[in-house]
Amino acid sequence: MPDLDSCLQIAKSAALLAGDYLKEQQTKNLKILSNNARDLKLQIDIDAEEIIKEYITQKSSLPILAEESGKSGDLDEFFWVVDPLDGTSNFLRNIPISCVSISLMQGLTSVIGAIFDFNNSDLYYAHKDSKAYVNNLELSVSSLNLKKESTLVTGIPAKDNYSDEEFKNMISDFQSWKKIRMIGSAAMASVYVASGKAEAYKENGIFLWDIAAGAAIVEAAGGQISISNLQPDFRVDANFTNKNLEK
Repeated sequence: MPDLDSCLQIAKSAALLAGDYLKEQQTKNLKILSNNARDLKLQIDIDAEEIIKEYITQKSSLPILAEESGKSGDLDEFFWVVDPLDGTSNFLRNIPISCVSISLMQGLTSVIGAIFDFNNSDLYYAHKDSKAYVNNLELSVSSLNLKKESTLVTGIPAKDNYSDEEFKNMISDFQSWKKIRMIGSAAMASVYVASGKAEAYKENGIFLWDIAAGAAIVEAAGGQISISNLQPDFRVDANFTNKNLEK
């Protein structure tokens, strides 16, 4: 097992570096590389990822799985997972819900998470043997246990087509919650659960790099996480709750 405290420090520092860069560039003319169907790629995604990878590889020899560049080598038992900009569309449109997300994983278990909400200068972080924090304040999930009093944060993953059945099931589920929120960033949705602002986040077919860091933070804040159904393109089904919700 790598030293979790030092790996968490690496993740936090890399997230801060990339987040500061993104914030600085936000008002500039952002170069769009592709904008096909529901997927959007900016040059700044790649630039921020390079900043993160360069920093991590100076400090760690573990392989990296990153959104833009894929795998840096064979993924060993432990590997870094990097999303340089979660919420790219929000970022482009000046909707202030986006972040940098960095995790260390052991298989499908997230052992470290660092998420920098650079719009609000909030750094969320945890490892599997620590509490969860935002900046230096300890985080805790909410105590609500009834869906009819609770908020679900979810999303519709970027794919070309959705069946009527998918939407029918989604709407059926929505009926049982007090509030539904779709905010355009799975990583930010996760930290909202960790900090008690919402009771659950779930999404099927979401990419691993979108939710890996959030999983560690939610669990350290007292929540319950499930990551399952890993696909060859690293899509997974994610379900994070405050642990208190009725089934």
